[in-house]
Amino acid sequence: MRRGMIKYRKDERRRVSIAVIYGNISGLKGRNIRSLERIYRRRISPDKVVTQELARYLAEISSAIGRQLGVLIPRSGNVSHVIVGDTRGIIIPDLSAYPIGRKSLRGLRLVHTHLRGEPLNQDDLTDLSLLRLDLVAAIGIRDALPDRIFVAHLMPQGSENTVEVFPSQDFYRFDLDFSSFINALDEEMERRRTFDQKDGRERAILVGVSRRPRYEQEDSMEELRELAVSCGVLVLDRVIQRPKEINPKYLMGEGKVKELVINAMNKGATLLIFDQELGPSQIKSIGEKTELKVIDRCQLILDIFAQRAHSREGKVQVELAQLKYRLPRLAGKGTAMSRLMGGIGGRGPGEMKLEIDRRRVRDRVALLERELRALSEARRQRKRRRVEKGIPIVSIIGYTNAGKSTLLNALTKSQTFVEDKLFATLDTASRRLRFPREREVIVTDTVGFIRDLPKDLMAAFRSTLEELEDADLLVHLVDASNPRFEQQIASVETILGELGLASKDQLLVFNKIDRIPEDEVENLKGRFGAVALSARELSTFRSFLEAVEARIWNGKIAAAAV
Repeated sequence: MRRGMIKYRKDERRRVSIAVIYGNISGLKGRNIRSLERIYRRRISPDKVVTQELARYLAEISSAIGRQLGVLIPRSGNVSHVIVGDTRGIIIPDLSAYPIGRKSLRGLRLVHTHLRGEPLNQDDLTDLSLLRLDLVAAIGIRDALPDRIFVAHLMPQGSENTVEVFPSQDFYRFDLDFSSFINALDEEMERRRTFDQKDGRERAILVGVSRRPRYEQEDSMEELRELAVSCGVLVLDRVIQRPKEINPKYLMGEGKVKELVINAMNKGATLLIFDQELGPSQIKSIGEKTELKVIDRCQLILDIFAQRAHSREGKVQVELAQLKYRLPRLAGKGTAMSRLMGGIGGRGPGEMKLEIDRRRVRDRVALLERELRALSEARRQRKRRRVEKGIPIVSIIGYTNAGKSTLLNALTKSQTFVEDKLFATLDTASRRLRFPREREVIVTDTVGFIRDLPKDLMAAFRSTLEELEDADLLVHLVDASNPRFEQQIASVETILGELGLASKDQLLVFNKIDRIPEDEVENLKGRFGAVALSARELSTFRSFLEAVEARIWNGKIAAAAV
């Protein structure tokens, strides 16, 4: 929305106030503009939708300029926006000064004129739903005076219709106690919410748009739900779309995007999480359709990593991945990245804010990369000392939440953090394990893998994952109770291939066998040539330990013989 004009006037106390007319005011005469500015002086009683005096004034000006005219009124009764449209409609300006937050409604009502006395149209109802306005009212004009009034408001969640449109009424007979009506509507909307109002978590709608088979989409969305829960997000609903063609701008059609946003607003969501990686232009396009935050699967994973990183190296790697992800998505961020600044500000007063932000991010990336190289060198020195002592290394790898940290704790009687969530632990841990005949190995627990691991995260963690190159044995741990375990095995093998570790000696181990039938366990062992255990039951470890011992020392003896 273009701001047509800003006028300054002084009140009796000589304080300067601002009258802003939104819309296209080209062609309007000075007296018309002064008449529009006077609308800001009007005040509406809290129990009225609009006063007769203000309605007549709007009808008079609207008829004189031959354009629709609208006002936005907060519940306080003071006019906050005056909007000039054209003969067909008006465009609502930015309402960021009146955020919805955790409320059901925005606390603004729209009253505007219809030059030909026509009822509310679809654009009016869409604005009502998308912007969560208290109410929309259109005043039909005849002979430069108010004639009919058309009113609509949103309905509470679970109602048969999302919007109620009142029958048209003679304007001068229209009587609605607005204050009592909107308070009752607010209470009913809050009562119909499906979540605890005191719950301070982000509330999300999960969105999957793909041409993959339905069952693959369902599996992927279930994993996205687990990621969201692991990140501390309350999931309200999920939406799956299988379009004939992927829309390069919105993924789905523009109409479907509006339906999605309206559904999310009705349910009280604060966040849209897409299962696909969104490009910078897609995030911008979808973000322009809603005030809800829009993120994709990659950003969700990065946020989880940021929460779980505790070591200095882990924090550096995560921040580096986040900055590389955000750098191409900085367009239009304004001052949102100002927290990243460090040192001198910019080249001069002519440099754009966006250019300054990008340069600061690149400088920060270069600094983190230098720090990461220094940390990697310290790790290589520790690794060299282990190699000199000739202690074998066993690295536990696997899909996230397969039970790697639980297994490490059980083997070495350590106390690394464990939780039944995706990416519960992030920092690499190394512990010693003593076998019979005074044999020792170093057991390392690595970061969990996941399908479509963000490329920036892979690049940042590559130095950590390179430690797997020196492992004598990779223990590939699999959650046997997960219905998607075969896809998870394939994802881990794909990542190992990308790291050049596909030829490493591996031992496939099925975990959590206490959650599945015994005959199924035997079937898995025979089918995959694997061993099985429950990381919570030490009595199941014998075959696993024997297999590890045979792989390491038999392999070393064979290598020495060659």
